[in-house]
Amino acid sequence: METERFASSGVSSATRRARLWAPDCALSDRTLAPRSVPVCGVTEVYERQSGDKVLFNFGASSLLARQIEEGAPADIFFSADEAKMDGLEAKGLVVKETRKSRLSNTLVIVVATEKGAAIESPKDLTTDKVKRLALAEPRTVPAGIYAKEYLQKQNLWAAVESKVVPTENVRAALSAVEAGNAEAGIVYKTDAAISKKTSVAYEVPARDSPAISYPVALVKESKQAEAAKKFLQHLDSAAAARAPARVGGSAPSPTAPRR
Repeated sequence: METERFASSGVSSATRRARLWAPDCALSDRTLAPRSVPVCGVTEVYERQSGDKVLFNFGASSLLARQIEEGAPADIFFSADEAKMDGLEAKGLVVKETRKSRLSNTLVIVVATEKGAAIESPKDLTTDKVKRLALAEPRTVPAGIYAKEYLQKQNLWAAVESKVVPTENVRAALSAVEAGNAEAGIVYKTDAAISKKTSVAYEVPARDSPAISYPVALVKESKQAEAAKKFLQHLDSAAAARAPARVGGSAPSPTAPRR
């Protein structure tokens, strides 16, 4: 699930390298990552313009936060929710002044493309059409936490809780539906966009969705603080602002928490 964890990329020592811990992607091939992780598309532009390198470590935000707590060599933490960033900030592990909500996303219900469950609304998840519902672990992983919050808001959680198949991260939830191990799943729109074996049956309207916010911050013990700060500054550029839309992401909603 992780790529370049203790990054050694072969670039010259004169090239500055920032290690970016980014959420919810099980892809091992970085060339595929921009399709499901909005921040990856931003880095391509940055690297061309700056000559610096951004080295990725992908995983569930809960896992990445724990790695940083244990001293992993991260320079930037990009979380899929505010809670994981709150935890690191409370422990003094990120630089509070650099923290900012950068991205948002959309929840979707996915089913198998071929002979998938006939889902027309979230209420269909409570019927016999769906015996297993794949979610990223709803106790710890942001995508699952958001999905549970949405289902609770719709008064559906009690009816579907026993059907939930918890997975390590959002990509694993998508894979469960692809493999036929669940009739439906709730994932991010950006992840659903890369799958050829699943289709979006329902997109959660913004008015019904929890506030999905991806904050980013400089890790206090960064060994490449200057390179990391330069990349964070790039995220304020017009080019960086346009990148999320290319993969189905978006800027934070007006209701998303901001730091």
